[in-house]
Amino acid sequence: MVPLSVLDLVPVIEGSNAGEALQKSLDLARHAETLGFTRYWVAEHHNMAGIASAATAVVIGHLAGGTKTIRVGAGGIMLPNHAPLIIAEQFGTLESLFPGRIDLGLGRAPGTDQIAVRAMRRDPRASDEFPQDVQELQALFGPVRPNQRIQAVPGAGLRVPLWILGSSLFGAQLAALLGLPYAFASHFAPAALSDALPMYRKKFEASEQLERPYSMACVNVFAADTDAEAKRLFTSLQMAFTDLHRGTRGLQRPPIDDIDAYWTPAEKIQAGGMLTHSFVGSRDTVRAGIERFVDQTKVDELMIVTSMFDHAARKRSYAILAEIFPQKGQQS
Repeated sequence: MVPLSVLDLVPVIEGSNAGEALQKSLDLARHAETLGFTRYWVAEHHNMAGIASAATAVVIGHLAGGTKTIRVGAGGIMLPNHAPLIIAEQFGTLESLFPGRIDLGLGRAPGTDQIAVRAMRRDPRASDEFPQDVQELQALFGPVRPNQRIQAVPGAGLRVPLWILGSSLFGAQLAALLGLPYAFASHFAPAALSDALPMYRKKFEASEQLERPYSMACVNVFAADTDAEAKRLFTSLQMAFTDLHRGTRGLQRPPIDDIDAYWTPAEKIQAGGMLTHSFVGSRDTVRAGIERFVDQTKVDELMIVTSMFDHAARKRSYAILAEIFPQKGQQS
């Protein structure tokens, strides 16, 4: 089985707050480390009441400081929101504090709405410069050249591993051209997955960071002792995606018994399409679904999202997954 990793959206649930969400994320990161998961990533989102990872580099420092061995990183930093120099300094600092444990995944979407883009004083057209910004970041992490006037301190010479994140052919082509690992956001945008991965592998050019293509897909997993319980837990995510279409984003809701009483048939189709690559059920159900997905996609690694309302059930889901697919780094 391929290595497993965690993507944590640091969900803020109804009746709670961002501080509690961040503490639960640290608890989950420690749990994932014990289970032997390879890496633990958090993502940059803004202007979303239900996600507490907007200051992504700060959250990574919180998680890395509370763990010992698991790789911690961004899945991802939305590079058009930032100057490459600032990101090089932030992640150079993280790499200096936690050497050999920091990943930097890069996306070209803003991770928010246009109102927040304006509030961040960013040009909406900044995403057009994404390829150049990635290369600038690579250069800032490289060795200092003679007469180089701008340096990332810390950052220069640290070669923090970069990943390209995406949900389209654009990201696949860029990752291939630059010889970088590629992570596909199939947990919410599955449409181009079957085209993007073969394109990435076909066009991949070896680089100093990576000799051969390395792909990762992100999927939703809700594992429980029974199919019925897992499906009930999954309704929290189904409601969140329904709310997204309604334009009523908020805190994560507790699960309900009948999701069909919440969404309309049209909303069911919309949310269901976005959640195509979700594996929900008991051990046998989840095992069969994930094995089929890996066989079809030939990905090198899976990143697991389990955005459950109940923290204990969320930890239990990851434990069940590690029981199904034991990880090399698992602690006894």
